[in-house]
Amino acid sequence: MHVPLSPPQVVTTGSGLRDLVTELQRHDRLAVDTESNSLHAYQERVCLIQVSTPEADFLIDPLILSDLHPLSPVLADPQIEKVFHAAEYDLACLHRDFGFEVAPIFDTRVAVRTLGHPRTGLGDLLEEAFGVRLDKRHQRANWGKRPLPPSLLDYARLDTHYLLALRDRLAAELEVAGRVDEASEECLRLSRAALVGTPQNGDDPFWKVANARRLNGSQAAVLRELYRMRDQEARRRDCPPFKIMSDSSLMSLAQASPRSRRALERLDSVPSSTRSRHADSILAAVERGLAAPPPSRPSGRGQDEAAQVRFQRLREWRRRVAETRGVESDVILPREVTWEIARTNPRGLEALHDLMAPLETRFQAYGRAILTALDSTDGPTGHTA
Repeated sequence: MHVPLSPPQVVTTGSGLRDLVTELQRHDRLAVDTESNSLHAYQERVCLIQVSTPEADFLIDPLILSDLHPLSPVLADPQIEKVFHAAEYDLACLHRDFGFEVAPIFDTRVAVRTLGHPRTGLGDLLEEAFGVRLDKRHQRANWGKRPLPPSLLDYARLDTHYLLALRDRLAAELEVAGRVDEASEECLRLSRAALVGTPQNGDDPFWKVANARRLNGSQAAVLRELYRMRDQEARRRDCPPFKIMSDSSLMSLAQASPRSRRALERLDSVPSSTRSRHADSILAAVERGLAAPPPSRPSGRGQDEAAQVRFQRLREWRRRVAETRGVESDVILPREVTWEIARTNPRGLEALHDLMAPLETRFQAYGRAILTALDSTDGPTGHTA
């Protein structure tokens, strides 16, 4: 039987936050998580920040607090390790909304993936390690609503309550496996990447819709107008664009380009509720697209065939190594790093070393093999050993 947990402490005042910071500074390790409203708002934002110490769980409410600046020094303190599960999204959101720089971190998902565990979800790990089951009914909750019911507050605190104990278990496993440095370097890479954000290549965002590049010119123009129409409606209703219309519906409409209500009604691949609710807007967007010149095709990866060849060869090498070790392919080499190596095509270990920083352990283990894989795409290159 589990011992009932003490209620989490909800922080909603400036004085309460300052007191919390004083308490957090007493510890050398904290568990951290966030909850956002990405499923319920046009522009998502962090709606709750959970922090746990070995003695207590705290829930910080950024929708009520006007200034979270006092928390910044704790999150950036190099003497305080911040423990997350699947940190990448949380780190990006904390930096986007509050400018927080969070380091050093220990990511329990990075740890289990480095170790080759087949189950990497937090719910699976907590059930396996502590017999705790998270209530999956709350996974799609609207964290932007206030007040938050006690059931949601309790669910939120469970995301961090056991993380410190889980971290200690996984750190011990990493030590036995000789993978401590590899996991630490990946955590450092994630914390640095959060400060950079997602690169923007200047292409119109509608090209991100799956298979958009397979459309002909007029269909692409229609897709662009439909995408813009959906975005405007989502902004007006303050909801995520996918709740207005799915990407698959956008593609079906672009391919068919219906010009009448009758043609639209025959389009069974689009839900009837979407066809009826947005009929006028859809038909107007189609007309605008058909009257417009074809949009410019995306720039970037697709235009460099040599880089694509190198990327595919590196992916194949990565897959073989991962199978041998019993881990996912991106544990051997993250996808972003794989692409940057393929794009840059380093001509020696020194150049490769710069591209792989801070993944020193993986550079030492795989650097020569990576250059060999690149050589096999271009022929002899004179790489130095």
